Amino acid sequence: MKKQILVFFVTFLFVIPLIGSVSARTDEPTPPDQPTSGPGGSDYLHDGVKESRYKWGAHQYWIFEPDSPKPESAPLIVFNHGWSSFYPISYIEWINHLVKKGNIVIYPRYQLGFLIGYKQFNSKAIQVVKDAIQELQHGDHVRPQLDKFAIVGHSLGGGITAYMAAQALDVGLPIPKAIMPVQPMIPFGPEVDLSKISSETLMVVVVGQNDTVVGDKSGKTIFYNSVQIPFSQKDFVIQITDTYGEPDLVAGHLAPLCNPYFDKIDAMDYYSTWKLFDALTDYAFYGINRDFCLGNTSQQQYMGLWSDGTPVKELIVTDAP
Repeated sequence: MKKQILVFFVTFLFVIPLIGSVSARTDEPTPPDQPTSGPGGSDYLHDGVKESRYKWGAHQYWIFEPDSPKPESAPLIVFNHGWSSFYPISYIEWINHLVKKGNIVIYPRYQLGFLIGYKQFNSKAIQVVKDAIQELQHGDHVRPQLDKFAIVGHSLGGGITAYMAAQALDVGLPIPKAIMPVQPMIPFGPEVDLSKISSETLMVVVVGQNDTVVGDKSGKTIFYNSVQIPFSQKDFVIQITDTYGEPDLVAGHLAPLCNPYFDKIDAMDYYSTWKLFDALTDYAFYGINRDFCLGNTSQQQYMGLWSDGTPVKELIVTDAP
């Protein structure tokens, strides 16, 4: 257990700040840009994002609301962070993308420090989300549409995403219409019965081919132990590294990070995590874009084209990982 904690501590404290944008060589094909429309695309409904922060420490949370124009209400998404990513800057471009698409995003901080209280991370995340929902019911907030509720999370936050969905009914959270654990790790502490996730919930589990931090064990556990969700409503997706052009598209553990100062924001975002979760919530909330998130379709697998027209290596989608 202590060894696992140390690996996460070193990875997020020392490795993340070293990850930077790499300038492309002019003689090499370059990765695809963000699509202009559709899931993962830049056809935003809102130009602005209103950010608010509440409380402190392990009870701290951020609320991001769509603005310009400000809607009266919006669907609600919880974004569970990875180990030690206490502040939303680590995922800020993805969060802004979700909000500009028309959603409210809650970002719960469930950690006080790197090694303190790890057995309570899951329960703390749940309580923080409940606090944030209560806050949204008052004041000058965009009101949350609790019948349109989804959860996404990366790394330890991916495991918390599955656990939160399984406990939603018991702890008084809205039942999530969709969840997406990304490169998940099952939380430390008490185990949770994943068969208690609603059988009507849509689920995509995403892992990375070159994820050497958590691998795919927890992802498989989440996928197989949610036996009540039919295969028609869930998929296991594997991101594939592609080094054809410059810079490389790497399916590693840090791929979902999108801090504009340190991290590459590329096709691994636009055509993988962003596309899949956009489509998953579109289908869950509005009954559209299923082919972009479920069913092992060409739209779900597609990762765009390198600048010379060569297809980027596609996502592998399976029901038998």
